[in-house]
Amino acid sequence: MEYRRFGKTNESISVITLGGMRFKHGWNPPRDRLPRESVQNCVETLRQALAEGINHIETAHGYMKSEHLYGVALKELKVPRGRFKMMTKGSPMTGGETRGLVESQLKALQLDHVDFYGWHGINNEERFQAAVAKGGPVETLLRLKEEGLVRHVGFSTHGPLDLILKAIGTGLFSFVNLHYYYFFQRNWPAIQLAGEKDLGIFIISPNEKGGMLWDPSEKVKRLCAPLTPIQFNGRFCLGHPRITTLSMGMHAPEHFEQNLKILNGGPYPHEKDKPIKTRMDAPLNLVPGLCTLCGECLPCPEDINIPEILRFRNLLLAYDMDGFGKYRYNMLEGKGHWFPGHFASHCTECGECLPRCPENLNIPRLLMETHDRLFDKKTFVKNKALALASRAYHALVGPFIK
Repeated sequence: MEYRRFGKTNESISVITLGGMRFKHGWNPPRDRLPRESVQNCVETLRQALAEGINHIETAHGYMKSEHLYGVALKELKVPRGRFKMMTKGSPMTGGETRGLVESQLKALQLDHVDFYGWHGINNEERFQAAVAKGGPVETLLRLKEEGLVRHVGFSTHGPLDLILKAIGTGLFSFVNLHYYYFFQRNWPAIQLAGEKDLGIFIISPNEKGGMLWDPSEKVKRLCAPLTPIQFNGRFCLGHPRITTLSMGMHAPEHFEQNLKILNGGPYPHEKDKPIKTRMDAPLNLVPGLCTLCGECLPCPEDINIPEILRFRNLLLAYDMDGFGKYRYNMLEGKGHWFPGHFASHCTECGECLPRCPENLNIPRLLMETHDRLFDKKTFVKNKALALASRAYHALVGPFIK
């Protein structure tokens, strides 16, 4: 295993993190009812992770059973506290809620402190303001740091670049969890700023949101050979020395083999990997009507996430990434602030975006073409039902269910 310094926290953590949101039956409520099958899955996964040298474990209150599963697994395996670093996250909206939530999370984890606590989901201006308000959650977390319940405070985000830069610029945080992959480089300025500010940088879900790389298109497989797409993307991320760790939702033995192959023990990218990057870059140059993802088309009066939808179009035409495009596109209108925006079918062809586009693209036409290729009613209905069920459950039990 390889290790890097996690920014100003000065903690040395493994470049691969064990993500905790995918354990067997882990999303089924209630959060404290733990089927033996779920516990066994967590125990076996954690045992293998530690054996491979992974010392960073990640979870969140929002991952339903995950904190409770880790608490049981760590106790069952009798893991010495100095052998692992624990990150958890939560999104209390007031200072008053924060202490109670953190205490309930520590009880679930069966720990007296967590190494890293991230305010979960600075995804829009409203949530940013709630998080950093005077006397609010982040201020309370920093007090809990003084008390020793939390060692370092950071934030996670699925939000727009300008908001991420704003949050980093507050000086309140020691680390950031964000999206950045070969197929999603829009957050590069945030990586740069976080590096300048010496924040630890944690990459969220590089295999799935980075392109559903465990099930890549044949074209992507050919372009990445002899590396796998998972290897190529992981090494691309680790090629930025300020990036500390990549979170992998491993929950089966075979997941370790495919993810550990990212590591090469040498510089990233390795000299022999550079021709692959050249091959991977080339197809984008052949896309007619390529969107450069500058974001100048926003805001859209119909709240359509134009750059993200046209990014799916780029990937579809350049890399045959139908599966990933359908998977992500059909999450729109079901994930709230985690993945905001309406379907392209809401476009009224008002034309407001057209004069703002530096590429002079016919945005309404490209949006509708993409919708026709990617919208899948069955997938959308399923995603919507799952989202509604999750919201209903959380509304019923409240944020501090044990």
